[in-house]
This record gives sequence, C-alpha cells and structure tokens, in this order.
Amino acid sequence: MEVKINRNAAKVLKNALASPEGQGKMIRVYVTIDHGDHAHYDWKFDTPTEHDEIVKTDKDIDIVLDKREKFLEGVWIQYFHVPEPEFVISSLHHAHHHH
Repeated sequence: MEVKINRNAAKVLKNALASPEGQGKMIRVYVTIDHGDHAHYDWKFDTPTEHDEIVKTDKDIDIVLDKREKFLEGVWIQYFHVPEPEFVISSLHHAHHHH
C-alpha cells in the first residue's frame, strides 16, 4: 500500500503524536463513508492489528491502514491552513469529490 503526505500534514501529525493523547500510538487513516466509487476518510490515534499494514512515508511518519479496505490504497493526506485549518484525505487511485 502507498501513502503520500504533504509537509503541512506531517508537521501537524508529528505534533499530535508528541501530545499526551498520541503517546505510544500511531496514526490510522480509515474510511468513514464508502460511496461505491469513492470514499471519505479521517484519521485517529490507534495501534495496529493483524489486518493492518504499517506504511512508511517519506516524511518519517508511519501510517496504519487496514489491508482489507480497497479505498485505502494510494491515500493522500494533506493539511491546509486556508480557507480554514483542515485535513483533506483522498485516494490517488479512486475518484473523489467534495459534498
């Protein structure tokens, strides 16, 4: 599996992992809604299970993904400061649109 992450997202996630809530945890990206041809995503602190793959990124952050979920292949994690601070998580391999 593959994960891309932009510089802003890496900085925010590294700070989150250094917080008390992130101690001893990893970042898991997961599907919140599956629409059939695309999905919506979020992230949380978690620990890996037997169904997971730990993907190393070029920003020195390991991301936990469930190998059984097809929409997690090619995840792209971005963080933008404008128009408001927010994560935008999409897949490089699946269609996506904003609601």
